[in-house]
Amino acid sequence: MRDFDEHNITAAVIERFAGTPDARLKRIMDSLVTHLHDFIRDVEPSFSEWEAAIGFLTRTGQMCDGKRQEFILLSDTLGASMLVDAINHRLPAGATETTVLGPFFVQDAPKFENGADISGGLEGELLFVEASVAAADGTMLPGAVVDVWQSDEEGFYDVQRTDLSSAALRGQFVADAQGRVYFRTIQPAAYPIPDDGPVGEMLTATNRHPWRPAHVHFMISAPGYETLVTHVFSAGDQYLDSDAVFGVKNSLIREFAHHQPGRLPDGTETGKHWRHLAYDFGLKPLAA
Repeated sequence: MRDFDEHNITAAVIERFAGTPDARLKRIMDSLVTHLHDFIRDVEPSFSEWEAAIGFLTRTGQMCDGKRQEFILLSDTLGASMLVDAINHRLPAGATETTVLGPFFVQDAPKFENGADISGGLEGELLFVEASVAAADGTMLPGAVVDVWQSDEEGFYDVQRTDLSSAALRGQFVADAQGRVYFRTIQPAAYPIPDDGPVGEMLTATNRHPWRPAHVHFMISAPGYETLVTHVFSAGDQYLDSDAVFGVKNSLIREFAHHQPGRLPDGTETGKHWRHLAYDFGLKPLAA
């Protein structure tokens, strides 16, 4: 086939993929070409606009390195990450809702015993976190592995700070015989996603802010259950209704309750004002 034009080129490109041996890949490529061509026909970009789009994607890739993934930020800020998450996590009653992984998760976080302080010596308001881990039907899951990570009081993660020589505000715990984990940390702050690259340019050009509401990340795994990736958000945060990455769900909002100096839930005493976060997580069983 020759003489391609705006009306016949889509079918011609799809025909070129007709011999794709992997049926799933063929479906993906056919759909990609169809929607991409429909998008182009819809907006009718000029050559300079198309070059700008290619340049934007090129710069996005060039911003990626071992500590930063600009394409994840792009996916997050376009709502694509949460759409993929929603499609892949249709949950039964009793299972905790999921949200985006985000760009600041780090493999092999330090391991801690229950009751430990994960602040790494960073300054901030004391936050005592306790959580239970159960199956969606309420069966407690002792031995579940719980990864946590969060920002500091200025909104920075440890991987963003050049003054730290070791991990801080992240760690891995194992649920006790009652399916519980508990630890000390500091109150996280709302923070902007990295906006000094192409994604930031897009947010500025579209009059959007880069801020995320304060939260603590959780990744929870147990044999026989889907790994849960979620956050717990601080109630009352000003960005709950405009999260830059569309990650907030009502079921994931909790009071980070204020308390006077005194006894913490694990029985230890503190002379500081402190906050308390409690959350009960439910895991979805793996499909049989």
